[in-house]
Amino acid sequence: MSLDIEISREEKGRCKIGLKGRLDTHTSPQLETALAGLATEEFPLQILDMEKLDYISSAGLRCLFRARKMVVAGNGRLLLVNLLPQVKKVLDIIKALPAEDVFDNHADMEEYLRTIDKPSIAGH
Repeated sequence: MSLDIEISREEKGRCKIGLKGRLDTHTSPQLETALAGLATEEFPLQILDMEKLDYISSAGLRCLFRARKMVVAGNGRLLLVNLLPQVKKVLDIIKALPAEDVFDNHADMEEYLRTIDKPSIAGH
């Protein structure tokens, strides 16, 4: 199975990256290339929508770690939203990312963004 990536450049410095399929050894370079093309200065808030991501391997996890490191180095945030149970379980087991960067749904994410003290990222 492959990985489909849909990038939506939104207003107020947001970029949503929708993932569908598998993030593994064969597909992680595809995501790395797509994310490398997003300037953190232009999009300090990058949201990985994982609603249709069925599987993540250790190579996929490394890809997420590198992406987060790159975005944070540019003073941005990388958030994950809509994780399927099997993907969320993997992230929970290895405590891959800070809990405050992983959300069950868009409503929870938006509520969190309204409460943080970074208006440019929160979209206000």
